[in-house]
Amino acid sequence: MNFNFPVPSHEAPTAIRRERSNVARLAVAQALAGANSTVVYATGAVVGDMLAPTKALATLPVSVFVVGMAMCTLPAGAVAQRYGRRATFLLGAGSGVLAGLIALLAVLNASFPLFCAGTFFGGVYAAVVLSFRFAAADCAAPERRPRALSAVMAGGVFAGVIGPQLVTHTMNLWAPYLFAATFVGQAVVAALSAVILAGVELPPRTAMHLNAGRPLAVIARQPRFILAVICGVVSYLLMNFLMTAAPLAMKLCGLPQESANLGLQWHVIAMYAPSFWTGRLITRFGASAIVAVGLVLIAASSSVGLLGIDVVHFWATLSLLGIGWNFSFIGASAMILECHRPEEKARVQSLNDFVVFGTMTVGSFLSGGLLSSFGWSTVLMLSCAPLLGALLALIGFSYRPGRTTKLASRGEST
Repeated sequence: MNFNFPVPSHEAPTAIRRERSNVARLAVAQALAGANSTVVYATGAVVGDMLAPTKALATLPVSVFVVGMAMCTLPAGAVAQRYGRRATFLLGAGSGVLAGLIALLAVLNASFPLFCAGTFFGGVYAAVVLSFRFAAADCAAPERRPRALSAVMAGGVFAGVIGPQLVTHTMNLWAPYLFAATFVGQAVVAALSAVILAGVELPPRTAMHLNAGRPLAVIARQPRFILAVICGVVSYLLMNFLMTAAPLAMKLCGLPQESANLGLQWHVIAMYAPSFWTGRLITRFGASAIVAVGLVLIAASSSVGLLGIDVVHFWATLSLLGIGWNFSFIGASAMILECHRPEEKARVQSLNDFVVFGTMTVGSFLSGGLLSSFGWSTVLMLSCAPLLGALLALIGFSYRPGRTTKLASRGEST
């Protein structure tokens, strides 16, 4: 992975080296920490199906994972505002270790509530991990922020390999407890991520960052912010909605767990591999255009899934879904960077993530019941309405490029 961003010659070499080191560390941490989410998605519905009192609750552990993400975002933003992002990173990694250990105890004791508690802490960790992208933007000059943001997201490519392979090679090691060794590995990987994050050198906080800034209600009324949140919500909602149901749908279709693991591996790789280019594409064509392409690709993934229930259909659906999420979510994140002053960043970014993850919880809760009651095709078809709404929002929210950024810097709202 190349972290040698082109920089102006007048910038201090020390600052440039620090920026590149921070982005590299955050990308490595993203690769390690991203395996946490992959493990939960690969095992959550399957273990839930084994432990839940009814089949309709099979995807509840994944839904609880999303609840953990939603509930953590605003507190994480408050901690980052008060004590700095590094404190938030280490608290998140600690939650990742707890997630693996609690899930291990749940499997050993056949406890469904305990397993849900483990996935909750996994969600807390995942919410903190998603703030890595904004931390990378904090470390870079304004003109390099989309590149830094996408470079860290590119670390997820390796998470796409680490997570599924961790599941595949450990799930049967602790017989007869399926996935017990996997959750031990999940805790170890989270601890290693904490070691990497401890070396990140972020810009120092000042009194301005603690006390200044406009009220969130003023910022949230900006059309550009509203559009960014809508696109972020829809992209993450549908990605989670379909990815939560896919492993269980493959099982119900008689496909082996190894095929589901490999499908998730390609899905996560597809989620993050485009990040090597997404920042450049945003810089060249604009965030809105990249978001639109991403939403169209998510629609294509649903269409492919409706063509059949063979392994190739599931894999193609998950791969297109991942690419579409990458374009639409990173594009929406780049829009958020245009909507706040430096001293407002932690509060605004955490508000955005709270809305995204909070709404995503709805899709996660619905996916299991809809899959059990109506089947995989219905789950796919229901994704059309949110996609259409987001595309119409992109068309309807007209704005002049660059205007929002200038107004935000002066403390005005659009």
